[in-house]
Amino acid sequence: MRALVLNGPNLGRLGRRQPEIYGRTTHAELAARCVEWGAALGLEVEVRQTNHEGDLLDWLNAAADDATPVVLNAAAWTHYSYALWDACAQLTAPLVEVHISDPTQRPEVFRHTSVVTPHAAQVIAGHGVDGYRLALQALAEHVRSGPGG
Repeated sequence: MRALVLNGPNLGRLGRRQPEIYGRTTHAELAARCVEWGAALGLEVEVRQTNHEGDLLDWLNAAADDATPVVLNAAAWTHYSYALWDACAQLTAPLVEVHISDPTQRPEVFRHTSVVTPHAAQVIAGHGVDGYRLALQALAEHVRSGPGG
């Protein structure tokens, strides 16, 4: 089973951007781990990152068309992109939302709202990059449980 791990803006700077919040693991290291974690779960994982909202929307539209399960860290777009809300609403396979930090515990109030959560089968937040492993596990479980998983 194919699965996508999609990362939004600034996540390409993991390991350098605010390591006290996001850790020292680089995006390349995270991507390699996701592929390994996915393989252990029977998932063929492809990891993508973009700083361009339209790219993310195109990837989500294709995932909807192909019924591809998605792990999504939409980063800042999580909190305000209604285009992202619409793209997530049309997904037909399970979506698991993941965040390295826990946005609900961050001091910036704008981070406390997610436009992704209403469409997610599960939300994993505050577990650092290991949250992606947990998200892939949750995704695999939802896929195995069938429609509506």
